[in-house]
Amino acid sequence: MDSIALEARGIDFAYYDGFALRDVSLGLRAGDLMGLIGPNGSGKTTLIRVLSGLLAPKRGRVYLDGRNIREFSRREIARRVAVVPQGLAMPFAFTAYEMVMLGRTPHVRPLTGVGPRDREVVREAMALTDTDRLAQCLFNELSAGEQQRVIVAMALAQEPQLLLLDEPTVHLDINHQMEILELVKRLNRERHLTVLAAMHDLNLAALYFDRLVLLNEGRVVAMGTPAEVLQEESIRHVFRARVRVQGHPTREVPQVIVLPAE
Repeated sequence: MDSIALEARGIDFAYYDGFALRDVSLGLRAGDLMGLIGPNGSGKTTLIRVLSGLLAPKRGRVYLDGRNIREFSRREIARRVAVVPQGLAMPFAFTAYEMVMLGRTPHVRPLTGVGPRDREVVREAMALTDTDRLAQCLFNELSAGEQQRVIVAMALAQEPQLLLLDEPTVHLDINHQMEILELVKRLNRERHLTVLAAMHDLNLAALYFDRLVLLNEGRVVAMGTPAEVLQEESIRHVFRARVRVQGHPTREVPQVIVLPAE
């Protein structure tokens, strides 16, 4: 059985205006493909930041490979965990290649600089994400879908064990959404990369992720397979919407149909 790669135990986190997470516990085993769902303001982004060590919980602990994440330096965490944010503003005229090379920062020694190994890893990450053809293009001039693939390539250049994604398909059309999720699933299956992704679209979450965690008002409401989590009563309560859950026409996963207001 695979060991626990990342675990949260009894996490509370509060901003100045109140709690964002309350008593959150979950564990990712090596090779897991888990989706994090919930309405806006439910705590998805905050949980991603706490799990990556960017935010320190008010109570509880996060464990990375069995050790308290606070015992690791930022460089050590970055060698194990890569985060793909919702969007990445780049104020400089970096090319796509230069952006992906930034992912090597945790591995580059200050006195030696970028070496052949770093360039090899970057080339491989760009090939995997089909961004090698964009290498000399300015990042800020790429389409939203191309930029997101470059950001994923930058994360892969870190050579992480875990990939945390914060709504990776936001602002993308359906074709680019599926491209990104197909890529993430392929990396999980072929490279045994452990993945946790905050998702906005319930149906895409059901299609692409083996397990789901449903958050509401900073608490875990349900956790399990898509069929176990996407229950009509739970969705109605959490999202305050009239829905019907039925089977997908070609996959053995549930799909959520939104019904008009009565």
